Amino acid sequence: YLSKSGGGTGFVGGALTQLLRSRGHEVTHVSRRPGPDRISWDELSRSGLRPCDAVVNLAGENVLNPLRRWDDAFRRVVIASRVETTKTLAKAIAEAERPPRAWVLVTGVGYYRPSPTAEYTEESPGGDFDFFSRLVSAWEAAAKIPGDGTRQVVVRSGVVLGKGGGAISQMLWPFRLGLGGPVGSGLQPFPWIHVRDVAGIVCHALETEGVRGVLNGVSPASSGTSNADFTRELGSALGRPALLPLPGWAVRGVFGAERAVMLLEGQRVAPKRTLESGYCFVYPDLPSALQDIVS
Repeated sequence: YLSKSGGGTGFVGGALTQLLRSRGHEVTHVSRRPGPDRISWDELSRSGLRPCDAVVNLAGENVLNPLRRWDDAFRRVVIASRVETTKTLAKAIAEAERPPRAWVLVTGVGYYRPSPTAEYTEESPGGDFDFFSRLVSAWEAAAKIPGDGTRQVVVRSGVVLGKGGGAISQMLWPFRLGLGGPVGSGLQPFPWIHVRDVAGIVCHALETEGVRGVLNGVSPASSGTSNADFTRELGSALGRPALLPLPGWAVRGVFGAERAVMLLEGQRVAPKRTLESGYCFVYPDLPSALQDIVS
């Protein structure tokens, strides 16, 4: 079972690779550089896809990199790192002599319009109101391949939490020093998921014949989690206060207004089809997820 995973060496890619190998699957990464268990993007474009059972795309430049100014050049990098890699993989799948049985793309809940009250399932509309929603629409459109020889699955992921990476890696130090607190008003929904569950949903989609279409990659408890709830639980898991709010103007100052929306506003998202497809969450609630991360 050979899964080619664009973005295979990042935070989610590392967790997914580990899970797939533990379940007896072989994994080849598509990366910039060739090497053992790897194929380069150049080689993929030149010689096409080697025979494999499934392809997963996790590629994408970190949007919230505070060291990158949010300008046209960086926007182009963000778009290309998602849409172009997806187009390349979709084309390779469509042209493969023996197409893979499954093709999984991981995008984001930025597809849904931020709202303090609306709750979204996989059937909810979205995808056309700001830069990020349009990015997800273009990204998912780039993945579409004609015919139904290959099962196509899209996992719309929330904020990924886990040890040694993801959103929490930047938060732990301020919290450990007692300097943590809610972002902006703290009332905004916080759609989260543990990295083990993102990897678990992708693995479940690869191994379960009937799964196709959109799955929301968020924890079942996340639709009831606000940013303030999250910071309070994180403070409690660390035995530290979480009282110092990070004001909205400071977030906008660091990230720019367009990107700041990702931190200052949020979506209530329910994993309705994910649960109906038979996936069992490893970390369905926040206390157990945070306990694992800070232990």
